[in-house]
Amino acid sequence: MKLASSSARCEISPVKTNPRRPEAIPFQRGKAPARFAGPRAGRVEWISPALWSALAGEGTDAHRVASGSDWWLERFGPDLLISYQEERGRDAVLAELGERCGVYAYRPLRVFGKYLPRHASERGGPALLRGDPAGALETEVSEAGLRYGLDFAAGYSAGFFIDQRANRARLRQGHPKRLLNAFAYTCSFSVVAARAGAETVSVDLSRRSLMRGEENFRRNGLDPAGEHRFMADDVLAVLPRLARRGEKFDAIILDPPTFSRNQSGVAFQVRRDFDRLVELAIEVAAPGAKILLSVNHSEMRAADLERVGRGVLRRYKRSGRFSQTASLPDFPPGEGAKTVWMELA
Repeated sequence: MKLASSSARCEISPVKTNPRRPEAIPFQRGKAPARFAGPRAGRVEWISPALWSALAGEGTDAHRVASGSDWWLERFGPDLLISYQEERGRDAVLAELGERCGVYAYRPLRVFGKYLPRHASERGGPALLRGDPAGALETEVSEAGLRYGLDFAAGYSAGFFIDQRANRARLRQGHPKRLLNAFAYTCSFSVVAARAGAETVSVDLSRRSLMRGEENFRRNGLDPAGEHRFMADDVLAVLPRLARRGEKFDAIILDPPTFSRNQSGVAFQVRRDFDRLVELAIEVAAPGAKILLSVNHSEMRAADLERVGRGVLRRYKRSGRFSQTASLPDFPPGEGAKTVWMELA
């Protein structure tokens, strides 16, 4: 990727119509947008050039770039993605994008836009706003020197959650021996643990997501057929089976979706079922295990996760301590996934 000089403006031609490419999601008129924590309405807050350079220096090109009251802008390697609830937010960032490209000495290949609906049934994939419509929608990003695949045609999520960067770093620094990655999606936590020398078990309902996870292993020189298992199954069914076999893990990732439905049609709802999920995880946790409790539900906070964890420890007559990972410098306070680490005694 060629970089523009610090004084250059970002020049991206408006996209030409291409019916085979993802189309913009229509706005749901008459529905009030959800309130976002973060910068006040109308204000655009960009990360500093120093932070941009620091992230690049550590081998990271997937991160937040700017934030507003009901939108945010993310960098995914050579591409940018605007997630927005109202056109004014999208247009505000587009209006400043050219100037900021010069400040960061960065020339994106494309700019995508993703409408954020209030209801999951209204979700759609990103739409190309600027750049070459003939470009490949499958691409790759890096975080701390590790590589992960993206697919802008895969649906609502392209395949990598940047708000878990600090937790992936913490897992890597802990040098786990055996990782259980529940709701693994495309297995980024598993890749981190495997590179640190751990055996991994990745569980997700979606076989397609796990196949992308296996490819992420290969991107990083790891053999997914080695000491690693990928299980396309219901986490709530898998955990009891692992417990009956006596399997234990010294690192467990619990990052469930807000809502999902298994092959039998049984629904998982994070507010209702998170307590049970932690109980099942405790049954496969080795002494001293570190368990990440993480949700992205708008009405749940880190304090709620700690409360659930403490309640489970009391019922199982186990002890432990709780801690939080430092906030990401490219995210406004309070944004991103809510997370707590529970370390068992």
